[in-house]
Amino acid sequence: MSQEQTKQSQNKMGVLPINKLLMTMALPMMASMLVQALYNIVDSIFVSKISEDALSAVSLAFPVQNLMIAIASGTGVGINAYLSRSLGENNRKNANRSATHGIVLAFLSSLLFVIFGLFFVRLFFESQSAENQAIVEYGIEYLEVCSILSLGLFGQVTFERLLQSTGKTFYAMITQGLGAVINLILDPILIFGYLGFPEMGVSGAALATVIGQFFAAALAIYFNITKNKELNLSFKRFVLHFKTIKIIYSVGIPSILMVSISSIMTFGLNKILIDFSSTAVAVLGVYFKLQSFVFMPIFGLNNGMIPIVAYNYGSLDPERIKKTIKLAVTYAISIMIVGFLIFQIFTEPLLRLFEASDEMIAIGIPALRVISLCFIPAGFCIIIVSVFQAFGKGILSLIVSVVRQLVVLLPTAFILSFFCENSYVTPIWFSFPIAELSGVVLSVLFFISVYKKVIKPLGTKKAMTE
Repeated sequence: MSQEQTKQSQNKMGVLPINKLLMTMALPMMASMLVQALYNIVDSIFVSKISEDALSAVSLAFPVQNLMIAIASGTGVGINAYLSRSLGENNRKNANRSATHGIVLAFLSSLLFVIFGLFFVRLFFESQSAENQAIVEYGIEYLEVCSILSLGLFGQVTFERLLQSTGKTFYAMITQGLGAVINLILDPILIFGYLGFPEMGVSGAALATVIGQFFAAALAIYFNITKNKELNLSFKRFVLHFKTIKIIYSVGIPSILMVSISSIMTFGLNKILIDFSSTAVAVLGVYFKLQSFVFMPIFGLNNGMIPIVAYNYGSLDPERIKKTIKLAVTYAISIMIVGFLIFQIFTEPLLRLFEASDEMIAIGIPALRVISLCFIPAGFCIIIVSVFQAFGKGILSLIVSVVRQLVVLLPTAFILSFFCENSYVTPIWFSFPIAELSGVVLSVLFFISVYKKVIKPLGTKKAMTE
């Protein structure tokens, strides 16, 4: 065995049985994502105790928060794919370069939201709810804090991605869990003014969020320095390497755009719904919080899968890639079935968690039951589009997302809104399952092409190198 093969065999992503490897990589991330989802729900539960207007304001802020996450996690996906592939190729220089450039890109990205938080937050809210000044003021209080102090989010996501890229998912789980727990503890204290703290309302909820993010980022930095021996995070003689940035964003930009599109979709839906009822906007916000408890574990599974696929792509092992994809799809669909049943059976109790009024119950029950019809196909699509990203085919993921959310969902929601009146908005919710079907069709077609052109030829390439 050559020296290169020996080094490769020492990396668990190249030799560990796939099911065990996927669980080792994904379970810590899935657990931490569940904690994150719990935080999302509890955070909104506390805000709902202030007023329904406060809950609506936080719902309207979601597109901007989602955009922050899109840029942070999308850049992280680019780092993750390039770094893992470089390790699979035993190229430590490129792995270190991708890590240091990712950190710099995260810092620069956070500055964009500082500018937004300082100058454009009021304009954002008044463009959606100028008639309800209470919602506007609540929203400004909340989003200014989240935007101006967004460095914590970008730092947390980036350094956790570095841990994930080298298989250190357990440490990433700890950092995510710490941030969420700190957030949960601080939420009631800062919102309602317990333990001698001033009562800060929605700005307290935002401050609790960013404090948790900064603590998580600090711990992730510590773990990368002390535990992540595959990387050397040194900025001595650092010079921007534009080829590295290009490689990161060749995967990262499609991923950023893919997630950002959901911000556009949510903004558009909010605009459609608020013409009928601000309560409908609150219901949509509640849905996004609740569905995170179902989708977050899939994203954790996803984060565990991408480095495995990327590593074995770099090491030319198609069989391990195929087994990883099959298992990931099976687990994702199983989780989604459970989530679908919960949304169908326990609909009203879920809404009651958010101090739901009778109007919110009337709007929310059909909303949750109809939208959850898309869960099972969505689980399949999330895994498949992530496979595209692991192969550096992020543009395919972007096409699926654009078609599903902008070409199909928003226009369908707009057309269905003509069948609504007053606070009856049930037809609009059917745009979700309709759009998801289009996503499944495209994902299958693209995967067939990727399988033939990327996965299948790997066996031949491997034979030629041996």
